[in-house]
Amino acid sequence: MPELRQFAQARPGSGPLTATVPREYVHRVAVAEILLTGWSRTGADRFTITAQWPRAHQLHVSPDRSAYEPLLVAETVRQCGALLAHAEYEVPLGHQFVLQELSVDTRPEHLAVGAAPAEPVIDITVAEVRRRAGRPTALRYDAAVRLGGERVATGRIAVSWTNESVYRRLRGGRTADVGALRLPRPLPPLPADTVGRALAADVLLSPDARPGRWRLRVDTAHPVFFDHPLDHIPGMLLLEAARQTVRAHGGQERLVPVSFHATFHQYAELDRPVWTEVSGQDGTDVQVIALQGESMVFECLVGAVAG
Repeated sequence: MPELRQFAQARPGSGPLTATVPREYVHRVAVAEILLTGWSRTGADRFTITAQWPRAHQLHVSPDRSAYEPLLVAETVRQCGALLAHAEYEVPLGHQFVLQELSVDTRPEHLAVGAAPAEPVIDITVAEVRRRAGRPTALRYDAAVRLGGERVATGRIAVSWTNESVYRRLRGGRTADVGALRLPRPLPPLPADTVGRALAADVLLSPDARPGRWRLRVDTAHPVFFDHPLDHIPGMLLLEAARQTVRAHGGQERLVPVSFHATFHQYAELDRPVWTEVSGQDGTDVQVIALQGESMVFECLVGAVAG
C-alpha cells in the first residue's frame, strides 16, 4: 500500500504543511480528536508514527493546562494500532475492533505543555500478528513515545477485529442506536475536584453506599468518549473511570495516576449498571475493577504518585 505523505509542499519557499491522517484510519469522526500526522515503515513490522498534541483539551490536558495527561498517551498509542491495521496490514475499513489489553507507563516530568503543541514521535514494534486463512485478525504491539529525542512513555496494546456480520452475531443484535436502548437515568456526580476534573460533565463516578465503590456515569452525548455512536461503553471511558476511581480513593492523599495496565474482559453494556471499586493497593499502585452484574468487565493496575 502506498505510504501516506506526511507533508505537502504548498509553493516554493513556503515550507511544509502538516496534515492529520484520515480520520477513518483512527476510528474518529471529529477532526479535532485525530492525534496522528503521518507514518513510515522502518523495518519488518516496525514503524515510526508522528503526532501532534494540543495545548488545551477537555480531557487530555490538565485543567490548569500545564501538563499532558497519561490518557493522552494511551489514546495516541491506541490510534497507532488502528492506523497500522488499516494502512499496513490491509484490514478493511468498517471492521469492528476490540481492545483486549492496554498498558501505558509515562514519565510525567517530561509531559509539560510548552509554548507550542508537542509533536511526539512514536516507534512501534509489532510483536505478534495473528492470522486466520492468511488474513490478519489481531495485533500485539509495543510503543516508545519520544519528545525532542527524550523517551517520555511506553505502551503495549493487544487488539483484534472482525467483520460487521460476525460482530453483529457476537453482539446479539445490539446496535449503536442508543435511542433503542433504555439507558439508566443520569446519576449525581462526585465533586469534580475530587477526581481531578474541572467540569461536572467529565465526572464519570457517582457516590455509592459502600466505601471504596462507585457507580459509573455514562453520558452517550459526551463529545470525546462518544465521538461517534457505539453499542457499548468504550475502553477509553473505562480507563478514565479507573483514573477517577484512584483519585476518589486517595482522598486527601491526592494520588496522581501515571501508568495504566488494563485488561478488557468483555463488553460493558450501555444499558446495565457498572460499578468501579478498588480491589487492592500496594503503596501507590492501586488495582481497580469494573463490575457489571456478577461479571468483571475490566481490571486495571494504576500506578500513581503523590500529588
